Amino acid sequence: MRTYILAACAASLMLAPVAARADWFSEELPPANAKPLSEIIKSLEDQGYKAIENVEFDDNVWEIEVHKAGGEEVELHVDPVSGQIVKTE
Repeated sequence: MRTYILAACAASLMLAPVAARADWFSEELPPANAKPLSEIIKSLEDQGYKAIENVEFDDNVWEIEVHKAGGEEVELHVDPVSGQIVKTE
């Protein structure tokens, strides 16, 4: 019985550094009161952004790579709750 307890303790000590860095593996998610992404995309399409290439949630905003009607590529930062564009790059 003592051998099993020692083995379990040794295994938990080996996994402790991995558990401490678990947040490194987790993905950032929009808040619970965020608008559905489909609604945000529809709103952007209604504003003339037709070619949406990449969507990522980072630093508490949706980062959405789109092309304007003339073909210019821009990155929009969209507030997940209001759906408003807060920054254009």
